[in-house]
Amino acid sequence: MNFHRTLIAALCLATLPAAFAATSRPSWVTTQIYNYNHPYAAQNSADLATKMSKMNGSAFYFYRGTDHIFMTDMTTLPASSYTTSTTAYTWLGGDTHLANVGSQRDSSGKSVFTVSDFDEGYLGQYVWDLRRMATSVVLAGRENGISDSNITTAINTLVGAYVDKMSAFKGNDDEKTFQLSSSNTTSYVQTNIKDADGNTRADLLSKYTSVSGSTRKFQNKSDLVAVTSGTYNMIAGAMSSYIASISASKQYAASYYTVKDIHQKLGSGTGSLGRMRYYILIEGPSSSTSDDVILEVKQETTSAVAIALPGQLPSSAYAGNEANRVARTGKAQLINADVLIGSAFINSLPYYFHEKSPFQEDFDYTQLSSSSKLNTAMTYVGQALASAHALADKDYDSTVVPYGIDAEITNAVTSKSGLQAEIVSFAFGYADQVNLDWQSFKSAYSAGTPLY
Repeated sequence: MNFHRTLIAALCLATLPAAFAATSRPSWVTTQIYNYNHPYAAQNSADLATKMSKMNGSAFYFYRGTDHIFMTDMTTLPASSYTTSTTAYTWLGGDTHLANVGSQRDSSGKSVFTVSDFDEGYLGQYVWDLRRMATSVVLAGRENGISDSNITTAINTLVGAYVDKMSAFKGNDDEKTFQLSSSNTTSYVQTNIKDADGNTRADLLSKYTSVSGSTRKFQNKSDLVAVTSGTYNMIAGAMSSYIASISASKQYAASYYTVKDIHQKLGSGTGSLGRMRYYILIEGPSSSTSDDVILEVKQETTSAVAIALPGQLPSSAYAGNEANRVARTGKAQLINADVLIGSAFINSLPYYFHEKSPFQEDFDYTQLSSSSKLNTAMTYVGQALASAHALADKDYDSTVVPYGIDAEITNAVTSKSGLQAEIVSFAFGYADQVNLDWQSFKSAYSAGTPLY
């Protein structure tokens, strides 16, 4: 790690220019996309076709599907003026954008607004999560018809809320109790939380399953398909390893995990399309069909953040199991995390397990249709990101993050307005780069260029 500390310290001497010029790089973009996605072509070409179609649809979806390009660019773009060697030990989400926040009930039954999707969890500079989120604000804001000046205000709000909340966490344990609920939020975020609270298990089960006699099974749908008996048995056989990955104090009775059905889920997400995803229907707390539980099981791979800072999170921190890395990130960044989070190898590949929560509500950025809605939401997005970073530090596991990261980041931000200006400059400049890259992708997609 000493090498990486020295490298980061040297990079921090550089300053981000007022703006950087986006450049057209069509062959590089298509090569990056092909190389990233091709390893999954043989196992799941249908989902990769869906991914390419989604990415063709908008610059925002293209951005969602190309975190690996973003992190590759972090290796060459100048470092922030407000980072240090120690702030590179921030446990990142790694793929922050406006579709990776949302609301759901925590394990205590409280509906809260938090970060979501931990596939890319890894250690790195906190500004990478801010940069990636802020760029998504530019792309989403422009898509929603909001002016650049109002988008600038929203990014300043995002960064300001993040910095202020980090400062409030410094020197105390307030991050261990801070949560965004319907009582301390307003506007669309409050609505999002209330919508999550209004969801029911019956609604989720009726969407994906049906009952025949006394037996509940998955429905066969275009995006939910039966698996072969061999795949079924392989996944069911991994359940004991999955259960063992959950701490003994959080395990339920063995009957809770009894497998009732397994289907493959197609078309979910964007960046992870191509990797295998399954739904497992399990018994739940009783033999009644009304409280059955759906587990979402997703194939994992190396974090894209490792492109930018390889080896910063040592493999020993997650036992060399990429699904365990994802599980640990989720548990580190959330208060009262899902007790069904775990991992197992299926057919020698790492899979992340968690509940497909009935009480989850995705964050729809198209609802941020006015400058006031966007600006208000950014207060809570900034606070949610600060909460995730502050929770996942030495208080969670000092062998992974040996610092109180809230203090390290607060000390590094010597000028809040300076960081705000820097992130605004980056976000607009990088959004221009995303749009150029998207145009290159669209041309290749239209021409039938192999992209996976």
